[in-house]
Amino acid sequence: MIGVDTSILLRYVLEDDERRAEKATRVILGSDTVYISHVVLSETAWTLAGKKYRASAEDIASVVQALFEEETVLIQDEHVVWSALAQYRKLAIEDGIAVDFPDCLNCHASVDAADYYEDRFGGYHSFDKAVQRLPEAVTTG
Repeated sequence: MIGVDTSILLRYVLEDDERRAEKATRVILGSDTVYISHVVLSETAWTLAGKKYRASAEDIASVVQALFEEETVLIQDEHVVWSALAQYRKLAIEDGIAVDFPDCLNCHASVDAADYYEDRFGGYHSFDKAVQRLPEAVTTG
């Protein structure tokens, strides 16, 4: 198993630097299992949605979905990412609510952690108005 950072994943997804994209593709599609963490997924989504690339919610959801379809890719806590992706599709794409995939992912990771540690989940707190649109959010001020 190998791990990759955001720069490898971005070059693989964007193919915007031919030389690096070729190397990233060899890494991602090579013979090793490629572990992708929540941090790398979040950074990738933030970069894609940012001012340079301006990816739509549909584009970001498609990238995450495509990673699940790669035979060599193993995503951290896949069940959490699937839940976050479903919520992101519902809110950002179907309902047109301005939420970010990383916020959905962080929220679902928190819910999962409460479950794992057999604790009650008391809500997801944020000052960010967009995050407060998540059903699990608690208005903090």
